[in-house]
Amino acid sequence: MSLLVVGLSHRSAPVSVLERASLSADAQLKLLQDTVAAEPAAEAAVLATCNRIELYADVDKFHAGVAELSTLLAQHSGVGLDELTPYLYVHYEDRAVHHLFSVACGLDSMVVGEGQVLGQIKDSLARAQELHTAGRLLNDLFQQGLRVGKRAHSETGIDRAGQSLVTFGLEQLAAGADVRAWARGKTALVIGAGSMSSLAAATLARAGVAEIVVANRTFDRAERLARILTEDEGTDVPARAVPMESVPAELTRADIAVSCTGATGLVLTAEAIAAAVEGRTGTPAVLDEQSPSVVRALPPTSLGTDDGCPLDLPAAQQPGFSVLGEAAVAGMDAATLEQHAAWVDNAGVDRRTAVRRTPEADAELITALAATAATVGRIPERRKPEPVAGLVRPEPVLFLLDLAMPRDVDAAAHRLAGVRLVDIESLAEASADAPMASDVDQVRRIVGDEVAAFGAAQRAAHITPTVVALRMMAADVVANEIARLEGRLPGLDDKHRAEITQTVKRVVDKLLHAPTVRVKQLAAEPGGAGYADALRTLFDLDPETVASVSRADDSTEKNRGPA
Repeated sequence: MSLLVVGLSHRSAPVSVLERASLSADAQLKLLQDTVAAEPAAEAAVLATCNRIELYADVDKFHAGVAELSTLLAQHSGVGLDELTPYLYVHYEDRAVHHLFSVACGLDSMVVGEGQVLGQIKDSLARAQELHTAGRLLNDLFQQGLRVGKRAHSETGIDRAGQSLVTFGLEQLAAGADVRAWARGKTALVIGAGSMSSLAAATLARAGVAEIVVANRTFDRAERLARILTEDEGTDVPARAVPMESVPAELTRADIAVSCTGATGLVLTAEAIAAAVEGRTGTPAVLDEQSPSVVRALPPTSLGTDDGCPLDLPAAQQPGFSVLGEAAVAGMDAATLEQHAAWVDNAGVDRRTAVRRTPEADAELITALAATAATVGRIPERRKPEPVAGLVRPEPVLFLLDLAMPRDVDAAAHRLAGVRLVDIESLAEASADAPMASDVDQVRRIVGDEVAAFGAAQRAAHITPTVVALRMMAADVVANEIARLEGRLPGLDDKHRAEITQTVKRVVDKLLHAPTVRVKQLAAEPGGAGYADALRTLFDLDPETVASVSRADDSTEKNRGPA
């Protein structure tokens, strides 16, 4: 069996696709159940955050595993497979381990270094454990990922490389001003009472807002969060809970609104936001047509002839999967797959700047340039257009932070006068230019070391059932020989029988100690998987005995409760 991850994230897909592909809690549970019911997968876990959807599985066939996991993601997300596959990425074996550890350390986050993803990984593991879809491999992987993430945050300054998505979003709302100075005295409305909304409320309280209003569909949860905020000894900010029906009225009073719910539709429409601004200022919040919405789709990845790509690019240019999908990596051995993953990570594919050009468009452009050059004797310079004088947007009176996926706030609010909206898409654009801290390199080294250690431990664990079966066989031999001795010496007293039995066991243990310790060491090295086969052959071990030990271990792991 081998570890496989298929997914999409803010690095591989536009927010519009991520938004549509987001999975509800019920959809995640059904996806896990359907994955382990599929033939190639024995274990499964789903990691779903506001900017990624990933399906981890222990599979026995790579090709069938990629196809099955991709199909299941499409089915449960509601996005067609043909539309989804250009944005999917595939990681296999050690590369899949490296990916999860990087995610746990915040290296793959929209805001590098943020620590919220650790809680999301923990929730993902707990969900898989509750459904008994996580066996030994995924239990070990996710628990080790949590330890690696904690190690990165405790041993390095990765926290300085970025902040939580909430902090980063508030900084974008403040537009360069000090967040505390900007937030002081403002009224904040927090919509939702989950982990991200709670973090936003606590962050706003520490920033010094004058009041926090919490709205949630389950009023008891809103009351509980408001009570926690009020009783927090670190702040003296009053907080109160309101039902969701009160949001339009509270929006008229609020200066800042943060929304992060699990709703499948819009929580705040452009009309509701415009009405709130008008109710606050007495002036209609008209759409600013000269400031188009920042919401736009990134072009899908295109194939090229990039140097260093290990793929047969002409052969890979088939409908369906991109250079990050099944058609590209199908049939690769582990070494080539690793090379391909490194090529992708080293910006072999730039999803943000890749633009599809057609031969027809290029031909028309060349023809036009040639005609111009023949007429005027030179190719004209490209000059920037003169700036067009436009209306100055009024200072915002309502600041909106949308941290939900799919979005809670209508994207048209970007163009409403008097409104500043920061959402996942604008955060992604802002974080692309964020500076990387020097500590990132140190975290990458930690990840590399931990991936190697995890691989060695898994290879060593792979031979454990064989070693256990060998010792079981040796114990049977000892028991049989002692029984024969008792038949030949019926008058043997208990004291001498126990001494003989103990002596024989010590002899067997000493004979087996060195080879079993050494075979575990050799099995932990790359390419050491064959030592288990050699041990089974040399000692003529029953394959069914070895398999039963493995099944017993896996059953214990799957029945383990949440960590």
